[in-house]
Amino acid sequence: MTEMTTPPENHFLAALPAEVRNRLLPHLERVPMPLGTVLYESGDLMRHVYFPIDCIVSMLYVMESGASAEISMVGNEGFVGVAMLMGGGGTTGRAVVQSAGHAWRLLGSRLREEFERHGELQHLVLRYTQSLLTQMAQTAACNRHHTIDQQLCRWLLLSLDRLPDNHLTMTQELIANMLGVRREGVTEAACKLQKRGVIEYSRGHITVLDRPVLERLSCECYAVVKQETDRLLPWVPVRPGGTATTRRLQPSQQHQDEHDDQHQP
Repeated sequence: MTEMTTPPENHFLAALPAEVRNRLLPHLERVPMPLGTVLYESGDLMRHVYFPIDCIVSMLYVMESGASAEISMVGNEGFVGVAMLMGGGGTTGRAVVQSAGHAWRLLGSRLREEFERHGELQHLVLRYTQSLLTQMAQTAACNRHHTIDQQLCRWLLLSLDRLPDNHLTMTQELIANMLGVRREGVTEAACKLQKRGVIEYSRGHITVLDRPVLERLSCECYAVVKQETDRLLPWVPVRPGGTATTRRLQPSQQHQDEHDDQHQP
């Protein structure tokens, strides 16, 4: 049996080997993910992993003062809870829903069992983990060296890549918390984009009207993360100009990627 009785609606789940996917399917629970829901806090013992369907989960680092900043975001390209497969079982950050929707929830112990027994699943998880590390490193560099205007553009683009359309439900205060900047700075940057006709913002609803211009206004950090994500995660949708086609990483592609990586200067 290679077909799921319920569509996975998450590209990582869809990329799983059929035997793994079919074993996990009966244990997947579709759960609502309201805006602002905290999935876990720093130091919590994680019990579940989450596969976003149409929501986005942000990984935040929270300071003792209560100030926070986003270090990465996860949408339907991956899953929340990688630390459970790395042997630690916990994390030093907070996971919070930054765009509402739904997700598949699974006991982490079940995914860990499959991870320990199936080599192709290990390969998928390691590639996904590398893409997260790239996103974290580029976010740190962006927050240090680029303007709030550029950071907002990068953040909006990364969010759009993880949503089915060009619309986000997001307050400026929440965006400021994600970027680790003052709300006034986000308000000013958003007003500039709205005046240029790039976005439309009203009462917590953001619609991107001109994505090509948004990409031009962003710093190079978005392109770096996007290119590396496309290279490492061939199963996620490719959305040039808003279209989407799902690619599946085949064993032959894996071997070719590894061969290319070994021969790169």
